[in-house]
Amino acid sequence: MPDKSIKLLTYNVHSCIGNDGKLDPGRIASVIAEAEADIVALQEVDVLRRRTGGVDQAHVIASLLKMQAHFHPALSIAEEQYGDAIITALPTGAVKAGPLPSIGEARGALSIEILVGDRKLLVVNTHLGLRGRERIRQMTTLLNSGWLRGPSDEPVPGILCGDFNAIPSSATYRLAARSLTDAQLAGSAAPRATFPSRYPLMRLDHIFVTEGLVVQRATVLQTRLTRVASDHLPLLAEISFA
Repeated sequence: MPDKSIKLLTYNVHSCIGNDGKLDPGRIASVIAEAEADIVALQEVDVLRRRTGGVDQAHVIASLLKMQAHFHPALSIAEEQYGDAIITALPTGAVKAGPLPSIGEARGALSIEILVGDRKLLVVNTHLGLRGRERIRQMTTLLNSGWLRGPSDEPVPGILCGDFNAIPSSATYRLAARSLTDAQLAGSAAPRATFPSRYPLMRLDHIFVTEGLVVQRATVLQTRLTRVASDHLPLLAEISFA
């Protein structure tokens, strides 16, 4: 008998600046609330940056959803930070955060152990670089150096998600697909593009699962709100333990 399923959402929020040029973390929180996501992986989150009003976007979004935020800055300039967040109301355990090998803009990843009932789930959120060679090194690091294996010896079912900046024909995507299952291919629906949000052409945002997890369904959320809230569309997957 499978445990209850959880809904995981991955979303590049573009510093909460929409296609209409409006800065609105509340609008991002509305997208997440509508999706009824239990675990949310966000990329391109601003914390205390002058350009976005000096607010902690991870905290603001989490507060609106009555959830807790874990944030990792891929980039820090004085007190201004920019990076990835995992937001959830579920109990969390071990956290790992750190940089990935980068050529251009600094990139990182954030990994959190989440308790779903009495089961442990490892969620790794990342935003990979813009160069192909760089992305392959970053993906290799995530797959091989304890990110997805987690802190303990016994294997914990894991999810690797985020903005990979990589389409399915890319070497980076194929590297992940070798050992993990793409959530968008697990259901009966055809996979959908996530970028750009107005007229999606490319599938850059992904959710991959390890053995021990079953994807019930995965959907790219295309609504009037998601088409304007960010330049990426959010990807939602319903996942249960095998």
